[in-house]
Amino acid sequence: MSQIQHPFFSIIIPTYNRPEQLALCLQSLAYQDYPTDYFEVIVVDDGGKAPLSELVSSFRDQLNIILLTQQNKGPATARNTGAAQAKGQFLAFTDDDCQPDANWLKNLAACFKEKPDTVIGGKILNNLPKNIYSTASQLLIDYLYHYYNFEHKQAHFLTTNNFALPKKSFHAINGFDTHFPLAAAEDRDFCHRWLSHGYKMLYVSEAIVYHHHCLGLLSFWRQQLNYGKGAFIFHHTRCSANTHKKEPLSFYWRLIKYPFSKVTWLKAGMLTILMLISQIAIVTGYFGENINSVNKKGTGFYE
Repeated sequence: MSQIQHPFFSIIIPTYNRPEQLALCLQSLAYQDYPTDYFEVIVVDDGGKAPLSELVSSFRDQLNIILLTQQNKGPATARNTGAAQAKGQFLAFTDDDCQPDANWLKNLAACFKEKPDTVIGGKILNNLPKNIYSTASQLLIDYLYHYYNFEHKQAHFLTTNNFALPKKSFHAINGFDTHFPLAAAEDRDFCHRWLSHGYKMLYVSEAIVYHHHCLGLLSFWRQQLNYGKGAFIFHHTRCSANTHKKEPLSFYWRLIKYPFSKVTWLKAGMLTILMLISQIAIVTGYFGENINSVNKKGTGFYE
């Protein structure tokens, strides 16, 4: 079949000290219902301690795969490192703790056939439904997708564990901003810049990725704390005091109620408590980074 029907994808996976999860991710890509001649996999080791050469080599009979390494600089830099080496017409991003559905690339390709100049984000499903913290973490993302992407044909927020776009356009806006050192708000920043350039974003529920992120109370808190830190960097670098728009109180009220529309009342009560904890952590991270920025003023992205 022609290259128009099967565009070439470069799948980019940043990874850091999670070889077991990475192996499951690569296995899912080996099961893609898509011609192997029309996609490559680029694994970017972000300075992890665990050697990955043997693991990546074990998939060379199943995948067109390469391994890149860099010093630990965060997922935004790792994704840019992968994109710089990509051969594909389209870039498809996922994370090392994710497992794309077998029809992932096929569904992305069908969308790009109709909308070749857009960012496409798909559905993310929690692969650990018995883990209340992982469920709460994904439910927060689900709520943001529901809130910001109510009109699927003009989405406003997509996360980078299920994210694809034309390589040419990615480089035209200089990729991910490496001022974001954590897995927090670098996707929000990219979406903001993408839309400000007049490009479109599309949410496609058929392009599915399963997220296998095992969390406990402490790691859930740290995750949400980092989201707060990322939010401060985003607001500091992208928004002036006059343009920063705060969400209305109804946004937070709907957030608290959201679990009750998705699960049983007993489980929803537990998830609501975690939603409240997440907001406390985000605020703590935001103002903690604000204090940190005063101490670092005049250096790096605080200039």
